Amino acid sequence: MSDLAAALDIIGARWGMLIVERLLEGPQRYGDLQRDLGVPTNILTTRLRELETAGVLHRLPLHHNTRAYALTERGLALREAITALGRWGAGEV
Repeated sequence: MSDLAAALDIIGARWGMLIVERLLEGPQRYGDLQRDLGVPTNILTTRLRELETAGVLHRLPLHHNTRAYALTERGLALREAITALGRWGAGEV
């Protein structure tokens, strides 16, 4: 498997990059991610687990069983690639 294929295996699943893009703004609660992205809850739960297992993000403890998520160093390293893809999508490149 190529390095690019390995990266896409981790963040290339539907909603994966959008979750990472949102978390680049800072830690987010589960409900805020769901509302702001419009991702179905079952898919959001699956993607968050996959990204956590891959070391891209981690859960933050909050009060009253709420969950928040933040990027790890590995996740933060995606900033340049996500920004470049956004520019490309906007036709800026």
